[in-house]
Amino acid sequence: MRLVLLGPPGAGKGTQSARLQEKYGIPQLSTGDMLRAAVKAATPIGLQAKAIMAAGSLVPDEVVIGIVAERIDAPDAKRGFILDGFPRTVKQAEALAEILRGKNMSLDAVIELKVDEAALLSRIEKRASETVAGGGVVRHDDSPEVVRARLDAYRTQTAPVVAYYATKNALTSVDGMAPIATVSTAIDKVLGG
Repeated sequence: MRLVLLGPPGAGKGTQSARLQEKYGIPQLSTGDMLRAAVKAATPIGLQAKAIMAAGSLVPDEVVIGIVAERIDAPDAKRGFILDGFPRTVKQAEALAEILRGKNMSLDAVIELKVDEAALLSRIEKRASETVAGGGVVRHDDSPEVVRARLDAYRTQTAPVVAYYATKNALTSVDGMAPIATVSTAIDKVLGG
């Protein structure tokens, strides 16, 4: 199962990816997680990405494409994977198609989690306050200011990816504002399970 989940920050991609990961026994390939790991490890890519991510901007395509291309080759991704947060640009979507073609692979589904941005901001603010109340630390990229910047970036850079897959008849949209179980059921229907 090779799947792309699209949607703005806080749409529920991570929640749904975790469920699908367990159900199908395939890894969730979150570019955000891969980039945060690179930042934490202070790798050259991590240092390059750190300042860009802190401002809420998107990391350059060539950096992200390279990370994803390497990760798809990992042993745990041989049976499939869930891409969460990639592709974020049409250039990345085209690069993904080339990468997969070169490996004699294709995507099984591209699913967009459609959400209302105002409700989404409220959802993210609630998640941050629950994290603080639980004694956790809110990630810098989950602050309201950074989230607004990420939503702006999503609208200008990633929304065209939705159109890209729609023109290829490869896109299915699911109501990401529905309760988690309802979203899960809708995704299962798309995947035939």
